[in-house]
Amino acid sequence: MMGEQSVVQEELFYGFSLERHVPSDHLLRAIARFVDLSAIRQHLAPRVSKLLHR
Repeated sequence: MMGEQSVVQEELFYGFSLERHVPSDHLLRAIARFVDLSAIRQHLAPRVSKLLHR
């Protein structure tokens, strides 16, 4: 089927910030100060980058 697409791409994507959705006094923020997640972040970085830049 050929023709003009009527889908607006902005509707397919949305911005989500975990920082804005987790309250500053949430227990996970207190725990995060004592847990080193840098290895996990480094391991996931290539995958997250690919997802964000599709």
